[in-house]
Amino acid sequence: MPVLKDRTPPMEKISNWIADLQFRLIEFNDPNNWWQLGIILLSLALAGLLTRLILRIANEHQLKEQGGFKKFTLRSIERVLFPLSALLLILIAGSIFHTLKLPVNLFHLVTPLLVSYAVIRMLVYILRKGFAQTPMLKAWENIISTTIWIIVALYLLGVLPAVINTLDSLGFKLGKVRITALSVISFILLVALLFTLAMWLSASIERRMHKTSYLSPSMRVGLSKFIKFFLIGLSFFIALDAVGIDLTALTVFGGALGVGLGFGLQRIASNFISGFLLLFDRSIKPGDVISIGNKFGWVEELRARYIVVRDRDGVDTLIPNENLITSEVINWSYSDRNVRLKIPVSISYGDDPHQALALMIEAARQHARVLSNPEPVGRLMEFGDNGIALELRIWINDPEKGVNNVRSDINLAIWRAFKDNKITIPFPQRDLHVKHLPPAQS
Repeated sequence: MPVLKDRTPPMEKISNWIADLQFRLIEFNDPNNWWQLGIILLSLALAGLLTRLILRIANEHQLKEQGGFKKFTLRSIERVLFPLSALLLILIAGSIFHTLKLPVNLFHLVTPLLVSYAVIRMLVYILRKGFAQTPMLKAWENIISTTIWIIVALYLLGVLPAVINTLDSLGFKLGKVRITALSVISFILLVALLFTLAMWLSASIERRMHKTSYLSPSMRVGLSKFIKFFLIGLSFFIALDAVGIDLTALTVFGGALGVGLGFGLQRIASNFISGFLLLFDRSIKPGDVISIGNKFGWVEELRARYIVVRDRDGVDTLIPNENLITSEVINWSYSDRNVRLKIPVSISYGDDPHQALALMIEAARQHARVLSNPEPVGRLMEFGDNGIALELRIWINDPEKGVNNVRSDINLAIWRAFKDNKITIPFPQRDLHVKHLPPAQS
């Protein structure tokens, strides 16, 4: 026997299940239910105030800064404090109403809602801490837990089937595909779930790759980014197929996306491709010390669109990958981490340059970061206008720790050595020759 399709208009369906929900929640003709509703709202308000007070005390005593199991326990309590406080107050009120032989039907309705909210918040927090500790998922934790609770609440209230039927009846046809409100919501929830799993799986693979010594740093970054984008794209297509959308319909979208990349998104696409070129040609790797323009620092991260360069002031600069391909970049540690520094020094013409050079070399050898091989050397560069120009040349192999601090330390050591040995560092001066003076006026 064929099944008759429900042809009830969508707006009538919405009105029906809203009326059913209202009937389940409150019988408006009974004043006792209004007392229950008022006490429930008062319990929620008091629970909110109590939660804020306890969290303020925890912040004042810096309890959240505890580490390990204590921090996990405090964070867990923070997430269930509001629903459990409201539940305790409602249970007390329900006991009083029961003793006075008053109706408690709304209290019985709200109790499983609060219990389910506390359990869901706790489970989502435990899953995030145990499987997917990423900043983005941390920001979406409240949204995910609230969405799950709304679905559970509709089920507990007995209106979930009516809501599903109503959402399924709201839709339109796009070619051969019928798009409904239910399919859109299902797609969003499925994408969120699969995206979370993809992020967790890619993070797990990335952690494992960072522990292996068989891959270079650039190869590890490249593979981890490829796996991440592949899993995200795969989750998106699986969600489309799961809600019944024909994937062949995406060919038109793919063509439009190609045109968009060619015009509006060409800089983003250029940075994205440049990022993979940097990863696979190994010209720049995490930990390298580079100079681009007036920026000097070491590479912290390689991202899909940019790299993160931290300078000596602790400031992170985001440099687009395209700039690294098209501009001149000095990589201080490309093939060899040894870097030569030149320190110019001047002495007066009345001083001995051999003695000065020996003191300069000795000052360099006393510094812990100066390499002994190649050894420091001194050179007499020129006879300047104000003195003899000397130059100390040294080598270091840790430019990420800074180069100007080495120059400063050695300059101070040279100054002390010159002062102890009576060697003068000249300053700019000019000789004035007066050929004749004007006659004195009487």
